[in-house]
Amino acid sequence: MNSAPLSGLYSPSLSLLTDLYQVTMAYGYWQQGLQDREAVFHLYFRKAPFQGGYAVAAGLAYAVDYLQNLRFSEDDLAYLGSLKSSKGAAMFPAEFLQYLRELKFTCDVDAIAEGTVVFGNEPLIRVQGPLLQAQLVETALLTLVNFQTLIATKASRIREAAGSDTVLEFGLRRAQGVDGGLGASRAAYLGGADATSNVLAGQRFGIPVKGTHAHSWVMAFEDEETAFAAYAKAFPDDSVFLVDTYDTLEGVRHAIKVAREMRAQGHELGGIRLDSGDLAYLSREARALLNEAGFESVRIVASNDLEENLITSLKQQGAKIDTWGIGTQLVTAYDQPALGGVYKLAALRKPDDSGWDFTIKLSEQLAKTSIPGILQVRRYETDKGQPRADMLYNVAETLPEQLTLVDPLDATRRRAVRPEAPFRELLEPIFRRGELVHTLPTLPESRAHAHREVLSLDPSIRRFLNPHTYPVGLEESLNTFRTKLILEKRPVRLG
Repeated sequence: MNSAPLSGLYSPSLSLLTDLYQVTMAYGYWQQGLQDREAVFHLYFRKAPFQGGYAVAAGLAYAVDYLQNLRFSEDDLAYLGSLKSSKGAAMFPAEFLQYLRELKFTCDVDAIAEGTVVFGNEPLIRVQGPLLQAQLVETALLTLVNFQTLIATKASRIREAAGSDTVLEFGLRRAQGVDGGLGASRAAYLGGADATSNVLAGQRFGIPVKGTHAHSWVMAFEDEETAFAAYAKAFPDDSVFLVDTYDTLEGVRHAIKVAREMRAQGHELGGIRLDSGDLAYLSREARALLNEAGFESVRIVASNDLEENLITSLKQQGAKIDTWGIGTQLVTAYDQPALGGVYKLAALRKPDDSGWDFTIKLSEQLAKTSIPGILQVRRYETDKGQPRADMLYNVAETLPEQLTLVDPLDATRRRAVRPEAPFRELLEPIFRRGELVHTLPTLPESRAHAHREVLSLDPSIRRFLNPHTYPVGLEESLNTFRTKLILEKRPVRLG
């Protein structure tokens, strides 16, 4: 797989994959002569999803493909030219449309690699360049990164619950449309699923495809045994029988009878699937029947609205399930269907080009107050590579010799950093002046990276219930500067 593994997926352009206000702001910047003023934006989320302790970064490959193909086609411009103001006049003048016709993406983009574990307030993507361009890509980057990060994180939690068992993603029929299905299958595989039922995702991304048959297959034949035998004839070495169309345990017995016939012809039944009922009880009973009949290697696949907490419960109940089919709960992130990522302006080049004006967005809630500066994420690790703490700092300022991390929500919580502590910088150069300078890993490489990253976290951070909070702090001088900006920008109210 080459450095642009999604090339053509969003070709020739998705320049109109945006909110109208991005285009109206772009026009306003152009009208005011601000279109080329250098700006810095950060894309991040504030809180890990699913009440968990971490997230798995995903969607960067989609974002790269989008940015590489960013241009306004004649159809795009004709549509924008057709939009009218409330008074009936053209919303965008011809001169601005001509500017968009000639527009070429020239920003620098730095990003955290897909599969990396990330935490609240950490920039997943940093965009630096002309204000108009950096503003224009906000909505598309958010929709591409938010969704895949959410699904990859959900998949990693399911993988945590399933342990070494096989995890199959087959939620396409319940996904939020075509792109929701494709993006979810890709992100689920990155996050830890072993295969997908989504054939188009298999073709586009090289994900292994797996599947069984539906209840309708059984219902299309005179009886269950005949249906199984017909399926075995079609797929003698790849059969998994869905056994709960009428009576689950009787279905297992029918599967065993056909499996004996298959074995006599030199083939083996691959597995049976349970899709309803008490999965713990039925899987134990099915396992006993299969083992007694000499089919110890036949896998038991389970489905039916499974997710990480139910998988954990079934394992605690002694369920004899070795393959988990996950659909709706995974591809829709059913218990939290949005990540809530944001994209905030953090710096503007001074008009006289003498330095930066750092910007901040205030809120009544400190958690929603943005962090000014041109941010980098430094991850401190143990000598064995286990993450210890992350530091956000401003690359436009010189770091002091003695570094201290300050909790952005509680300035009294501080952590000194040993000068010799090993670390790595998480944001890597992806584009420079609009040109791709980074060779993207393949999807299997990102998947392997995600697996290593999640396992490197302490189990207390990975647990589902009340996970430990991983330390993410602002470098002390950045925290001091942020506090100063807050006090300068917030009006003093008299009681």
